[in-house]
Amino acid sequence: MSEPLTAQSGNTPEFSVSELSGAIKRALEDGFGYVRLKGEISGYRGPHSSGHCYFALKDDKAKIEAVIWKGVFGRLRFRPEEGMEVIAQGKITTFPGSSKYQIVIEALEPAGAGALMALLEERKRRFAAEGLFDDVRKKPRPFLPKVVGIVTSPTGAVIRDMLHGFNERFPAHVIVWPVRVQGEGSAAEVAAAIRGFNALEAGGRVPRPDVLIVARGGGSLEDLWSFNEDVVVRAAADSKIPLISAVGHETDWTLIDLVADARAPTPTKAAEWAVPMFSDLVTQLESLGTRQRGSVRRFLAETRTHLKAAARGLPKLENIIAFPRQRFDEADKRLGRALLSNTRAHGMRLARIGSRLTPGTLMQRVGRASERLAATQARAQQAFINRLAVRRRGLEGTGQLLRSLSYQSALARGYALVRDADGRMVRRASALQAGAEISIEFSDARILADVKGDAGIVPAESNDPGVKRPRPKPVPGSRGGQGSLF
Repeated sequence: MSEPLTAQSGNTPEFSVSELSGAIKRALEDGFGYVRLKGEISGYRGPHSSGHCYFALKDDKAKIEAVIWKGVFGRLRFRPEEGMEVIAQGKITTFPGSSKYQIVIEALEPAGAGALMALLEERKRRFAAEGLFDDVRKKPRPFLPKVVGIVTSPTGAVIRDMLHGFNERFPAHVIVWPVRVQGEGSAAEVAAAIRGFNALEAGGRVPRPDVLIVARGGGSLEDLWSFNEDVVVRAAADSKIPLISAVGHETDWTLIDLVADARAPTPTKAAEWAVPMFSDLVTQLESLGTRQRGSVRRFLAETRTHLKAAARGLPKLENIIAFPRQRFDEADKRLGRALLSNTRAHGMRLARIGSRLTPGTLMQRVGRASERLAATQARAQQAFINRLAVRRRGLEGTGQLLRSLSYQSALARGYALVRDADGRMVRRASALQAGAEISIEFSDARILADVKGDAGIVPAESNDPGVKRPRPKPVPGSRGGQGSLF
């Protein structure tokens, strides 16, 4: 340590800021070392992105900054919460970067059972507000599970008592997921076990349980605190497999008891709830068999009694068929007489009709039919003649129209039809070349000609009077008044 500073500046040693800050840091750490500090958590906002936690501990008069390093935070039994009164254990040091002192916490626990109960009640209210304790979420337990999953410590009396209970009541396939049920990290292990059982697939190498039991023996509130942690409560609430909570004794309770589908007072009672008693099943089966046989005997006896009563109420066979037989005999008698009467009536009718069936009558009917046939034939013939005349007039009109529209009628009026050597009609003079062979068809004959040249051809649309039009040479065999097209 340096000598205390005095007002005499001549002998006062000179420090740098870092040297003075380090000296103060060493003085605090050497003077206090590890301390236990009781106070209320203030300014807690959860872990920083780095994993460290920063907050303050205060009472009604003072406040001290606190920090929990990331590695220590993961090992804490209790997580800090805003407003929680705690007892922190750590060392006093300074942070040179801001010239303040702080406590580096290495252990944290609530300040007494009252604080724990207050924290427990606050969590209970929060989970209840989320609906995690509602009865509508409770799942029924299977009557006879094939596989039972147990989350508990692999050592101790709890698992032995439960296995003994299974062997006594109903031997079942039991799968134990070993976890720590107290201390640091126990809550995370219990939650992982619950979620691990739910993640198993039906029919897989490890069978999926039909029911789960989370078990632990009795203990203090601190010993059972792992089953009040948020991670355990939410894992139990998310379980798709029916879950039985068997934590502590009958007077103990934790938050997992409220969210579980059933809460057993003891782990042994949980085993009794999970599977039925084999002897009870046998007794119940025998009782049901006895009741079934008795019911069958009573049913047969009642049916026999009803059958006998019904048989006594039925008439005799002779009485049943006597009246139908009598009616049959009466009908037989009436049938014979009716047949004779019917035959006589038909005979008389035939006789009356036969008297009217004479050859003369038949000839008259034949004659009238012949006359009607002749009249019909005459009308049909006349109709055919009329129809034929109408068709003939229509055909003549069509022929006349065809003749008037045919190009031969145009030829008869003095026009001529020009075709080239291939027989195609020539519509313009420009389509012909000198020396081309053409045929000219008149109304009375067709002649062949050659095109001499196009020097003397004048377009038909020219109206210039100065244009001289060549006189066409007469075509041999043509009429005197018919001019050439060229």
